[in-house]
Amino acid sequence: REFNMAAPAAEDWEETAAPVAEIAEIKLFGKWSSDDVQVSDISLTDYIAIKEKYSKFVPHSAGRYQKKRFRKSQCPIVERLSCSLMMHGRNNGKKLLAMRIVKHAFEIIHVLTDQNPIQVLVDAVIN
Repeated sequence: REFNMAAPAAEDWEETAAPVAEIAEIKLFGKWSSDDVQVSDISLTDYIAIKEKYSKFVPHSAGRYQKKRFRKSQCPIVERLSCSLMMHGRNNGKKLLAMRIVKHAFEIIHVLTDQNPIQVLVDAVIN
């Protein structure tokens, strides 16, 4: 057999180029988008992190948000909720359990109200 080691023609390059991967929309737990969530209180917009930069697939970033003053305002609001559930000794460090509780609670909120659960959480934090 003979192998042709010559470079492919310019027309072949266009066909063999890998397709550009589209960036998927980031949805919390693969279900709820934070794009349409509005913070109605203008004084809290800097302290409730929900927009594009802070949106995550799961509320578990292992970030060190407590090391500097006011850095916890950059922590996604759903992650702060799941971290606040890890209290009282027997629940310390069980973040996966807290995430599962938040996920089931968001499912219940969505079924009962037909609203985005992230919006319901933001409205509850504002009140």
